[in-house]
Amino acid sequence: MRHISNIANGVALGSAGVIMMSVLSGCSQQQEQAQNKFLVIEQQTNGKYIVVEEMPTEGPSRAIIREKDANGNVTERFMNESEMKAMAEQEYQKVQNGTSETVQNGDSSAGMGLAGTILAVAAGSLLGNMIGNALMNNKNFSKRSSSVNKSAYSRSAASRASSSSSTKKSFFGGSSKTSSYGSRSYAG
Repeated sequence: MRHISNIANGVALGSAGVIMMSVLSGCSQQQEQAQNKFLVIEQQTNGKYIVVEEMPTEGPSRAIIREKDANGNVTERFMNESEMKAMAEQEYQKVQNGTSETVQNGDSSAGMGLAGTILAVAAGSLLGNMIGNALMNNKNFSKRSSSVNKSAYSRSAASRASSSSSTKKSFFGGSSKTSSYGSRSYAG
């Protein structure tokens, strides 16, 4: 009887593991699908560009580019994913050569060129997560990419990331603040 009980426990544990893995893989697939972006990129008076709006999209990545002509009139043009990808690939080649403004030290608050701005904000969705993660590990790139993105979505995502690092959430929905004193348990 004891042997049958151990087998039943093992089957239940194995089933729970399979269910958990399918839930987790579903979540990671959903994150991969939501990485495409819709951007509104605006040209500044100095000729550099910043992102003023960013939204995740289920469709392909795309952007609206707002530029000013010689008379100061604002024009908007649409950029599809293949155009964005081509610009990001060109800028990534400059990163590899060390000539891209995205990895240079300097005043990043003034914006960057259009290709640099696109690479800084959408590298993962356009060129793949491995390249995006490698770029974000570069201190200068990370600093410049966060400063060129002025969208509310980016600020909201950054605040969620910083607040989630100080609060631990359990699988079942509870949360606890971490402290420097550690945890103590008392039997009784």
